[in-house]
Amino acid sequence: MSTRNNPNNKAAARERLREERERQTRKDRIRRQAIVGGSTLVVLAIAGGIALAVVQNNKPSHWEAMKDETTVVAPKNTEGADGTTVVIGKADAKKTLELYEDSRCPVCASFEQTVGKTVQNDIDAGKFKVKYIGATFIDNSDNGTGSKNALSALGAALNVSPEAFLQYKSALYSAKYHPEESSDKFAKDSYLIQVADSVNALKGNKTFQQDVKEGTFDAWAMKMSATFDKSGVQGTPTLKMGGRTVTAEGTQNPPMTVAEFNAAISKALAA
Repeated sequence: MSTRNNPNNKAAARERLREERERQTRKDRIRRQAIVGGSTLVVLAIAGGIALAVVQNNKPSHWEAMKDETTVVAPKNTEGADGTTVVIGKADAKKTLELYEDSRCPVCASFEQTVGKTVQNDIDAGKFKVKYIGATFIDNSDNGTGSKNALSALGAALNVSPEAFLQYKSALYSAKYHPEESSDKFAKDSYLIQVADSVNALKGNKTFQQDVKEGTFDAWAMKMSATFDKSGVQGTPTLKMGGRTVTAEGTQNPPMTVAEFNAAISKALAA
């Protein structure tokens, strides 16, 4: 006789069915929780990503941060607050020629290529000292960084010696290395080091190269740039002596030839 309809067997079957339904219910509940939890994690991840993007977008750029940096490493051979006073020449030279330049400035490059050697000879002869004030305003025209980066590299050269600084400045402005104003080649550390290899005191100089790569004098460059901004000077190159702008005779322009410079500087020295 079959035992299928036995009351005990029926009760056992009902119990197994109940347990199976409970197991399935638990599985469904766990699955729903996993889906909800996973969705929450996705939402949190997206929210976190958006928050991170907002923070990154609002984070100041490196150079903006350097502008506000309070701990400034100044190069050797500087004076004044944050080392922004750079005066080069013989101590007994009575007059000082203030020279305002932006490393990316094409007119500065023309001035240096034409008149730079004469300025150097006058410094060597003790006719005057030179006070250098570096600008970075050309970067503002194209959101570049070359003026700032080159100014920092000039600080690294000044840290080696005043002579290295003047020679490196001359190399940066040379016809061989000075880029078009529309080209921001000075933004590249590798290019600044390439130019420096044309200067004996800087060629293969590991300390100089490390300072350029690590941006040792980036904050100093921004303080120097701020000094230019506060000077009231509107363009580069600008030359001043004794508080007066040195210009080509009969113009408001800087002397761009040796003859114009000699005439203008002789007049300024005699004033």
